[in-house]
Amino acid sequence: MTAGPGTAGSPHRVSLPGGPEVWCTHVPAAVVMWREMLPPGAYHRAAAGLRDGGTLLDIGANIGLMSLYCARLRPGIRVIAVEPAPELHACLERNLARHTTGAVAECLAVTDRPGLVRFTYYPGAPGNSGIRADREADDEITRVFLRNTGVGPEDAEELLEGLHDGIELTVPAVTVSDLVRRYGLTRVDLLKVDVERAELDVLRGVEPGHWPLIRSVVAEAHDENGRLAELAGLLLAQGFEVSVHQDPLLSGTGLYDVEARRPG
Repeated sequence: MTAGPGTAGSPHRVSLPGGPEVWCTHVPAAVVMWREMLPPGAYHRAAAGLRDGGTLLDIGANIGLMSLYCARLRPGIRVIAVEPAPELHACLERNLARHTTGAVAECLAVTDRPGLVRFTYYPGAPGNSGIRADREADDEITRVFLRNTGVGPEDAEELLEGLHDGIELTVPAVTVSDLVRRYGLTRVDLLKVDVERAELDVLRGVEPGHWPLIRSVVAEAHDENGRLAELAGLLLAQGFEVSVHQDPLLSGTGLYDVEARRPG
C-alpha cells in the first residue's frame, strides 16, 4: 500500500471523500487508502463479492478502511481485523466501534508462525509499515507513485525526506490458522492481505485443513525476487482462480493486486 506524504502525529478525525468520518494517524494517507477501496479497484471487487452474513478476515487492517468498506456494502458481515502497530490499532478499534457491530480488532502481526517479530512502523507513511520494511525500496515505490500522480522530481525528493524514518517495534504474531481456531471460523468468505512484502508469510500460515474454508483472497503483492509468481502459484495449487492487476498510479513499480476466487 503506497500512501502520499503528509503530516503525521496524534490521531485526527477526517471525513473521507464520499465515505465515513474516521480516526487516523495521517490524514493524506487515509484519503489515499480510501481511494483504493473504491470502484473499479480490486478491493471493491472483493468486497462486492461478499455474501450477506459472510466473514471478512482483514490482515494488515491499518485503520480499518477495508473492514468499513465491506461492512458498508454488506451490513451484518462478521469482521475480524488485525493490525500490529499500536497507534494504528487504536484508530482501528475506534473506527470499528463507531461504524460496525460486533467487529473485532486484534493488535497482532500475522505471519507463518506464532511468536514475536520485529515490525517497522513508519509514522510518516503508515501504510508502508511492516515486518519486511525496506526503506530504499519503499522510497523508490513512493517516488514512482508521486511521479505518476504528476509530482515533479524535485518536489518528490522533498516529500520523500524522512518519509520512511522508521520506529522499530517488537510485536506478537499469530498465523491465519491460529485466528481460525481462536474464533471458531467454519468459513472465511474473504481473506484480505496487505502486509508489505510479508504476503507469502501470511499465506504459508494457513494450514492444509483450513484452506478449504477460504472462499476468496485479495492481496497486495510486491513482485520482488519472484514473489508474485510464487504467491499466484500457491493460490492456484489450492484450487483458486487467480487474476493479477496493477493500479495505473503504480505503473513502473512492483506492486500488484492479486484476486483469487473458488470456481463456481
